Amino acid sequence: MVTYKKRKNRNMRGSQTHGWGAKKKHRGAGSRGGRGMAGTGKRGDAKKPCIWKDTKYFGKYGFTRPNKIVIKIKAINLKTIEQRLESLLSKKLIEKKNDSYVVDLKKLGFNKILSTGKITKKFNIKCDYASKKAVDKIKKAGGSIVLKEKKVKEVKEKPKKEKPVVETIEKVEKKPKEKEPIVETAEEVEEEPKEQEKPIAQKAEKKLKIN
Repeated sequence: MVTYKKRKNRNMRGSQTHGWGAKKKHRGAGSRGGRGMAGTGKRGDAKKPCIWKDTKYFGKYGFTRPNKIVIKIKAINLKTIEQRLESLLSKKLIEKKNDSYVVDLKKLGFNKILSTGKITKKFNIKCDYASKKAVDKIKKAGGSIVLKEKKVKEVKEKPKKEKPVVETIEKVEKKPKEKEPIVETAEEVEEEPKEQEKPIAQKAEKKLKIN
């Protein structure tokens, strides 16, 4: 007959420690109090007001860049290439042409070259990236370096939509006529010749004749 044993934690629901003494015991992580910045919450006797002031304490911020964009750089020094010339030639990872050595860093498993060490031989190196000092050292020794070309995206401007001629003509017709300034009209009124008033003596003579 199968016997079923009741687990201990059934009777410990609601207790903080489940019968294991301190609350950090029986975690499976030694005497560690938690993970990261744990211990500042409801039952953690810590500096909670200091954390409340920091609005960015809780939650996650930022983002991880996708692997398509991230460039992983594997660098090698000029010193190591010159020290291992014989072994690299035997493995046919480097070619020798006259006095110079042709090096393709992709075959070696690298994509950047650095300037540590002195150069006594000519190198014609092809790589994606290189430091300025490394380029100067290679050229002073009589060698050459070919770097990866940077691709620049061309931004095409969208053509502006031209309005039809009919709409422009209608707008010109709808424009209100400009009002003439009041100053000009006043000047014109003043320029008009006034009727000459008859002298008072002539008016008196007319009245006497009528009488």
